[in-house]
Amino acid sequence: MGTDCLFCRIVAGEIPATIVRETATTLAFRDINPQAPTHVLVIPKEHYADVATLAQDDPGLAGEVLATAATVAEEEGLLADGFRLMFNTGAYAGQEVFHVHAHVFGGAPLGPMLCR
Repeated sequence: MGTDCLFCRIVAGEIPATIVRETATTLAFRDINPQAPTHVLVIPKEHYADVATLAQDDPGLAGEVLATAATVAEEEGLLADGFRLMFNTGAYAGQEVFHVHAHVFGGAPLGPMLCR
């Protein structure tokens, strides 16, 4: 774990988070600045900088992140109306924390994928 990584510090219990689901390899918690009525972050407990690195280095763990995200969406009641799952990778995509994380958005119409 990187000691300067915000999400690694959450995994270590050094920084509090509102955890909604935890498995042996993943952690899901509410975003502190939600962009939708439901906004949950899903991370692997092991540090990977972005989703591309995770997929290349540990495809099984990438699948576990997706499975946790799907379970979170179900538990949050998002399946009937739909939800958005988003990974930001790199500066152009707006990645702010360089520990791979999936955003699970839902609870209201989300609008277009990109602002024009």
